[in-house]
Amino acid sequence: MVEPDAIAETAAWYRRVAGEVDGLYADWAGGVAADAGLAELIATLPRLQRQPQLFFAVTRLVGAPELAFPEWREWVLTHWSLVASASVGRTTQTNEPARCAALLPALGLLDGPLALLEVGASAGLCLYPDRYSYRYSQPAIPAWIGASRPPQRRNSVDPRAVARLDPADGVAAVVLEATVDGGMPVPKRMPDIRWRAGIDLAPLDVTSQADLAWLDVLVPPEESERRDRARAAAAIAASDPPQLVAGDAIDALPGLADQAPADATLVVLTVGTLVYLPFAKRQRFADAVHATGARWLSLERAGLVALAPAAPSDSFVLGLDGTALATVSPHGDHITWL
Repeated sequence: MVEPDAIAETAAWYRRVAGEVDGLYADWAGGVAADAGLAELIATLPRLQRQPQLFFAVTRLVGAPELAFPEWREWVLTHWSLVASASVGRTTQTNEPARCAALLPALGLLDGPLALLEVGASAGLCLYPDRYSYRYSQPAIPAWIGASRPPQRRNSVDPRAVARLDPADGVAAVVLEATVDGGMPVPKRMPDIRWRAGIDLAPLDVTSQADLAWLDVLVPPEESERRDRARAAAAIAASDPPQLVAGDAIDALPGLADQAPADATLVVLTVGTLVYLPFAKRQRFADAVHATGARWLSLERAGLVALAPAAPSDSFVLGLDGTALATVSPHGDHITWL
């Protein structure tokens, strides 16, 4: 029997999310919040698997139609045993390579060569900032860009100048665009990354079609551009797959850090990861990173990493070793350098 409190909590959770998202997920979340029977079914799942966006992704993975709530609800009720079994062990593993647009200028501040170790790596798509192309735009080209070619315009509608950076072999299949406020130090060349590895409770394999399908449904239905970008980034990663270790963020860190090349600067990355660690565990994680002697580059919601100066609570903050460098939009497409 499901506790009434669990049902009420589930309905409230979906009601809140309905006001925070757009499109089909807003429709589905609002529908669940008003449907006591469906909310009760979802409340039978472990709490982690009740998370609305995660639950919606699972239903799409196993075949739910991307239709309005009544049709989707009917399918979920009819196929509940399939949905419940597919939910087992699933966690949110959205991998947004566009956040590399914010990571890149911070990596440019470090002495190379570099060794990257991402905690909460998912498929490791943020371990390849040197393999993507970048276009940074702002009202004018300042001296710090050091462009080797005349400024180029996006088009006649958007007159902002663009700072370009591409891998040595030309424009990449993934081109990341971001607008910039402040004097962000766009590097003149790509970082020299000699080693890349990651830790995740359940790493995703970029060479596995099943894992790529899971990455696909973790992106909301309407956001086809994000889905295409993740697929293109996965293809880049598949040409040189990262070393990914299944394990706990704290327990697996020392052993993997010890494998980094001794002649490279070790950089521990956390990108939207710490929200999944309980509060007490975050300080233990910070201590574990410090014990490795690595530089810590984080892109997390404000307040999850102790950084100075403080940033607005609704922003993501790019931080390096305790210093806030920039506030960043959730998907990395706007950067305000501090």
